[in-house]
Amino acid sequence: MIMKNLSKMGCMAAIMLACSPAVKAQDEVETTIAADFVNDYVWRGQHCGDVAVQPTLGIGYKGLSLTAWGSIPLTNTDDSKEFDLTLAYATGKFHVGVTDYYFSSASNFKTGATVGDKYFAYGANSTAHTFEANIGYDFGPVSIDWYTNFAGNDGRTLDGDRAFSSYFELNAPFKFASCDWNATLGGVPYHAEFYGANNASGFAICNVSIKATKDIKITDSFSVPVFAAINTNPSSQKAYLVFGFTLQP
Repeated sequence: MIMKNLSKMGCMAAIMLACSPAVKAQDEVETTIAADFVNDYVWRGQHCGDVAVQPTLGIGYKGLSLTAWGSIPLTNTDDSKEFDLTLAYATGKFHVGVTDYYFSSASNFKTGATVGDKYFAYGANSTAHTFEANIGYDFGPVSIDWYTNFAGNDGRTLDGDRAFSSYFELNAPFKFASCDWNATLGGVPYHAEFYGANNASGFAICNVSIKATKDIKITDSFSVPVFAAINTNPSSQKAYLVFGFTLQP
């Protein structure tokens, strides 16, 4: 009887050991370390700076993630430095998140005062932080995302009230000619001073772009993604050609 019980225990231990790597891999905390180098910083149809390095540091666990992202100018000292923090949750093809944007040379939309050099200033009339909520769903061929500023340094309506500036975006990824492509259509649903894309009240398309990415093999175990994008803003009649590459261990 004792030997029989020991045999059963041994079998159970073997099963647990066999399953433990899978459990550990599933529950593992993931870390992201990367940096993009770009000739132009274009965001949602807006030109935000010239040559820049844009580092990323993030951690993720079971769909929950916290990511720090920044943009540091390399050639134009007048460009703003940016530091963003995003808390997000994804389950299946659905995701939600909140982002804290900070720009080092931002002016307060309400007072017009330059307040970006004070990171820990959160007063309504003195902060350079903008807080944004987002929600999105990936349908496969196309993903849809909606973003709305809910606090901090937001734009104003034509009457001077908080605009709750919003932006929507559709992305369609596809493969063509050995590259990974992505087509983007984005816009503002109503007057959005924050984006500088719509000078009158109403709907405006401010981001029509297409991007191609290809991995350049350096060694058998290391590749560098290189990308190029055509970004246009029909609302402001602007167009940009962006080139860059990503370093990620």
